[in-house]
Amino acid sequence: MLAAGAAVAAYATAVEPRAFRIRSETLRILPEGARPITVLHLADIHLAPWQGTKLDWLQGLATVEPDLIVNTGDSLGHAAALPVLADALQVFRGVPGFFVHGSNDVHGPQLKNPLRYFAGPSQQRRDAPVERLDVAGLERAYAELGWLDLNNTARAVEVRGTTVAGFGVSDAHRDWDRLDEAEAALSRMRKALGADAIGATLGVTHAPYRRILDAFVDLGADAILAGHTHGGQVRVPGGHAIVTNCDIPREQASGLSTWRHDGREAPLNVSQGIGASIYAPFRLGTPPEAVVVSLAPRRIG
Repeated sequence: MLAAGAAVAAYATAVEPRAFRIRSETLRILPEGARPITVLHLADIHLAPWQGTKLDWLQGLATVEPDLIVNTGDSLGHAAALPVLADALQVFRGVPGFFVHGSNDVHGPQLKNPLRYFAGPSQQRRDAPVERLDVAGLERAYAELGWLDLNNTARAVEVRGTTVAGFGVSDAHRDWDRLDEAEAALSRMRKALGADAIGATLGVTHAPYRRILDAFVDLGADAILAGHTHGGQVRVPGGHAIVTNCDIPREQASGLSTWRHDGREAPLNVSQGIGASIYAPFRLGTPPEAVVVSLAPRRIG
């Protein structure tokens, strides 16, 4: 039993965190006759500057040739990671994108007892010093790539002849979301562009809390993209995530599912993410991933 436990621990810390994969999904949400759009969904990179294998794999995602990138936050995992991350992301320069922040884009990682996650979503320790990260520098790096900020606001971009609107919130896990501001920005954008001019609307959030997903469905999102959960980070083989670090049902903590609210629904894609905190560098049954979401025209009838 000790040998088996040691083998599992070694696999979870040395093997699976480097078993990067690309998950592919197709969503038929574009207007009839629209050209397909390849969306690369990046989540929870949690980069530390010494993680060369992760950096090489991240840069290799350029071979996907995305038309649009959606980054759902927690890209930073160390105070010195920003220059390395900005350099690695240069392979996507010129590819339009949307982004929102997670708390780990603002605050450095903290040492926590993993068992506390069983008691509910994690809380920031008030007795511990908080290391501020260079979030302004991160936003400048994203802007240089051509990515648009969706933190509590809405923006739009033309991709392959289709106007794709995006709206989002800042990290709901820290109560930084301002749904009223996002709704107002979305309303202004729809009036400015004309409702008929928008081919698809994406709701983007770091943490998929129920209140956010419900609001996104009510606001007419054609699809919702999120991260944060790491797929539970530890999953019983053949089962669901053990914890989600938010209030989403465990069976929807990763992958593609449908979120329903008040008679409306939208596809929900939750990425297991690419990395994890340097203080919890393990994965079991939840390999790191990027998601290629192919947007295609709706089927007639």
